[in-house]
Amino acid sequence: MVQPDAPFGVVLAAVAPVFRRIAPVTLALAFVLQAAPAGRQAQEPWSVDLAEIRHAAGLVPGPRPVRLHVRKFAESRRTKNFSVRGAPADPSVQARTAFQVVFPDSYVMVDAGMDRDVHRFFGRGADEPYDDAAAAEVQRAVNGARLIVVTHEHGDHVAGVVRGATAAKLAAKTVLTRTQVDVLRTRPQMPEIRLTAAAARRFIVVDYDRLLPVAPGIVLVKAAGHTPGSQLVYVALESGREYLLIGDTAWHMDGVRLVRGKDAPWVTEDEAAVLAQLRWLHDLARTAPQLQIVASHDEEQHTELARRGMLSNRLEIR
Repeated sequence: MVQPDAPFGVVLAAVAPVFRRIAPVTLALAFVLQAAPAGRQAQEPWSVDLAEIRHAAGLVPGPRPVRLHVRKFAESRRTKNFSVRGAPADPSVQARTAFQVVFPDSYVMVDAGMDRDVHRFFGRGADEPYDDAAAAEVQRAVNGARLIVVTHEHGDHVAGVVRGATAAKLAAKTVLTRTQVDVLRTRPQMPEIRLTAAAARRFIVVDYDRLLPVAPGIVLVKAAGHTPGSQLVYVALESGREYLLIGDTAWHMDGVRLVRGKDAPWVTEDEAAVLAQLRWLHDLARTAPQLQIVASHDEEQHTELARRGMLSNRLEIR
């Protein structure tokens, strides 16, 4: 396990063996991780520079990924006003998903799915759709991944690596941030995903200030707000196509388009931080239209991206 005050080389060395082509790079990466002065986040609105993200994506040597997939394995039925403040109370589907970033010889999973018991928590008493075959496919993909990262520490994103018979094996190739681990240990969203101290030690635990490159073309972007451990995942393909997986910063892309947060009474967020992130994403969609912003739960967006050949609802199992 990497301690929060571990030197840069130790952090990178912990991640490096997991992905065959990752190797210690240069002090430029240390600059990316530590450039912001202490206390910056508390003093200034949340923001990050896309140019810095793109630079960080090139710091880990090796071929970049070639495809991005998403797999829906369950859904929650929510009227749209819960996802986007002020929206009409029209029927809406929140897709429960995991993403797969495919390299020529391996792949990285972004989020890890959940089992049916965890899914019941999100139904809030309702019996909501859960696709056993798709969920099993996600679990097989997680088992076969070279590396696993999670956008945040909620059960539908992290349960696949903290529960089940293979959890100990998966932890050895799963990167969690120090904040994610702390939340899972001390104040998890539900008892089923609580980490013991012994289980926490099995994960690759990292701490970073703003950006963390974890593989060629893949950068984690710290974005506390929806949860304390939330982060965005930037993906740049070999083809030049770019994606930004925003987890639950917005449940529906209308939240980005309209710069409106959620209105779900069961969700506790840092609303100011989330609103700053939504403003940044809104501006990014205007100034960098070649970058595809993707929300984890927006089934309408996933369907449209699949129609355009930008995303596919399948996984490659190796």
